[in-house]
Amino acid sequence: MAAGRAATGECDMKSVIGSGLCVTLLLICTPAIARALPTSEQIDAKVAALMQRTGAQGMAVAVIDQGHPVYVQAYGKRNAQGDPLTVDTVMYGASLTKTVFAYTVMRWIGEGRLDLDTSIAEYLPRPLPEYAGADIVNRYTDWTALDERWRKLTPRILLQHGSGFANFNFLEPDEKLHFHFDPGTRYAYSGDGLATLQFVLERGLGLDVGQGTDAVFAELGMTRTALKWRPDFAANLADGWDEQGKTEPHDERSKVRAAGSMDTTIADLSRFAAALVDGRGVPAREHAQMLRPQLPITTRTQFPTLQAELPPAQRRKDLAAGLGVVTFTGPQGPAFLKGGHNDTTGNMLVCLQAQRRCLLLLANDVRAEGGFSELTDFVLGPSGAPYDWEYGP
Repeated sequence: MAAGRAATGECDMKSVIGSGLCVTLLLICTPAIARALPTSEQIDAKVAALMQRTGAQGMAVAVIDQGHPVYVQAYGKRNAQGDPLTVDTVMYGASLTKTVFAYTVMRWIGEGRLDLDTSIAEYLPRPLPEYAGADIVNRYTDWTALDERWRKLTPRILLQHGSGFANFNFLEPDEKLHFHFDPGTRYAYSGDGLATLQFVLERGLGLDVGQGTDAVFAELGMTRTALKWRPDFAANLADGWDEQGKTEPHDERSKVRAAGSMDTTIADLSRFAAALVDGRGVPAREHAQMLRPQLPITTRTQFPTLQAELPPAQRRKDLAAGLGVVTFTGPQGPAFLKGGHNDTTGNMLVCLQAQRRCLLLLANDVRAEGGFSELTDFVLGPSGAPYDWEYGP
């Protein structure tokens, strides 16, 4: 990357070598006021040091500047056999799937297929709690215990994690969803809130989430990304490492799940991140809705999801839910982030809106998360990203 060119307005081309793969990237001129990015060599050295310190075995990094990928690299291993992680290795997207889903929904809203603030009752032929059975629960979740407050649910409330649900139904004692607060009154992360919206789209409106996201991927040239397992992924696939350094095979997810079934690569997802921060592929009004603060976040940390709210004086005033992302305001202005995590996966997207600049991190070793905050500020500069809220102090 051209770390010293921001002040001059010069542009350049560079070939970035990532695990044996050469990727030619256009470096877009950045405004004179933008902080210069570190060089490729500096990022490589920083990642190597963080991986050594955390013990992480595999990690991939992309930098987006002025709405375009300017650096894409992969480091370390993709499996216990020691095969290299490359920029085209298929990795688990985890909850970054939620951001892709929200982006897809906002495209449909822009087309007039649905409205953000219409009750989901308007889209379903039967009351939500009447949809029951093993096939429904296995595919989506269990709504059979919900009271009439389900009619207050809207696409906006579900996308901003204001449903009132636990994260997943299986976390409830009876494995059925319940309202823990009135819909729309506070933030509490819920994968099953997204599953509910997926159901409304698919059963109520006849929209196929898998086809909708595939259309996004095709438009952006994301040839190795899908919300459902594809056999062609197997040739270059990342397994994962947990906190104890134990490996776990990649899960071949057979169902499209809006909350977290995406497989992707760092090369592919960098294209999505660039489109998102640049406002491409979704109408301007809907793009603005996605990235504006909508629902205040009032808890000390993101998990556990139904923890007590902080007193107003102790809340971070700039922290709020957008649609599919979390918004905040840091030293460089308005920004947003979204993480993705399971026992063997650590992912993060942090974007600065004015600069249209992002850092995208995909790790097939959850231990890499221990270096994310430091790496974010190293690449982007002081960002104010709420890592203490995301992961806990």
